[in-house]
Amino acid sequence: MARKHEKPSWYPLDNAGVLYSAIQKDQYSAVYRFSALMTEPVDPAALQRAVEKTMPRFPGFGVRLRRGVFWCYFEPNPNPGPFVKQDMANPCQPIRFHEDNDWLIRILYYEKRISLEVFHAVSDGAGSVVFLRTLLAVYLRELGCQIPNGDGVLDITQPPRREELEDAYTRYAGNRVLRGKLEKTAFPNVSPPEPFYTLNVTMGMVPLDHLREVARGYQATITEYLTAVILQCLLENQAARHFRHPQPVALAIPINLRPWFPTETLRNFILTMRPSIDPTLGEYTLPEIVRQVQNYMRLHTNRQEMRAKFTGNVRFTTNRFLQIVPLVLKNPVMAFSYHLVGVRPFSGTYTNPGVFQVPQEMEPHIQRMEVMLGQATRPSPHCASISYGNTMVITFAGTGTSSETERRFFTHLVRDGLPVKVESNRTR
Repeated sequence: MARKHEKPSWYPLDNAGVLYSAIQKDQYSAVYRFSALMTEPVDPAALQRAVEKTMPRFPGFGVRLRRGVFWCYFEPNPNPGPFVKQDMANPCQPIRFHEDNDWLIRILYYEKRISLEVFHAVSDGAGSVVFLRTLLAVYLRELGCQIPNGDGVLDITQPPRREELEDAYTRYAGNRVLRGKLEKTAFPNVSPPEPFYTLNVTMGMVPLDHLREVARGYQATITEYLTAVILQCLLENQAARHFRHPQPVALAIPINLRPWFPTETLRNFILTMRPSIDPTLGEYTLPEIVRQVQNYMRLHTNRQEMRAKFTGNVRFTTNRFLQIVPLVLKNPVMAFSYHLVGVRPFSGTYTNPGVFQVPQEMEPHIQRMEVMLGQATRPSPHCASISYGNTMVITFAGTGTSSETERRFFTHLVRDGLPVKVESNRTR
């Protein structure tokens, strides 16, 4: 590792990055996307200049993945790029290592939209939001706008801070490990797959103030309310198929650990929660599902339990025996373990990075923000949401032909009195 003021020549992946590097393949895209819909058409030349000025400030994003004998690791990418490109018809394509000059991020544009796609081994949503916000500020300066630093915009004239490359999992790992039991198999919510690689995207825009009021009516936060609505839709999807033995419905909810464990890291620092409903116990109303979600999240979202959970993951990567097992043997084991604990117990994923905040001077230049998750390991949709100004954008993305989850979800919002504008790239 590097000394305090030196650029690292290489550094190990955090435990989330170890997993994502092991399971990335053409049938699964550990890639997510943030997009800013600007008020004016994008100037690609100005955007490219902004990328070139911004990248040195974020060395953690300017890396390539290298495969050692025992572990993967990151090193600074010496190749030209990343180059701004026109957007593609199917977003969040899987990262194909050794293509595109080994870059693990993409910067894309189309008309008024600027998009950042990130391989999840590089960073989580909280880290990528800092990168994108700073990139947008530099881009607007290239257009002649006076955008100050601060309010989440980093100063690109300053050197990167060592703390931004910190492996916060290792820093905060404790002495106790919480060994969770193997969760039940959840309703998979799959449908016939589209032709490879076709990602169906359905996006709904909802007024944030109205959504907050509706959630408050259930005595819930927006995330708790939307999680409950998705779970109800999954229950309805399963009931419509008339299974003899219904399975639980469950969501993977990524939790940003930074509010509990202070760190300036721009790398991964999240933990997944699993709120679920078991239909074999009887029927649930939406208010009852909201209470179930609230009780679960509030019971398990505490420093002690969360630390014990991610400590187990850190112990895995630091295990002395595993250190000497060749990567070619480790990766299949990690992929199988991910299927058991990261796929089988879940019906889907819902992530809400929250409010995208910018300096006041940037606000007139951005219409709305968008976020989406890439292809799941199976043809079922994932959901993601983000808010900017008074608009929350809720996006479903998946490779299955069915749109029943999205249709039920937005119908529920309308029934609760919410005006929803829906856009989709589906052709049928």
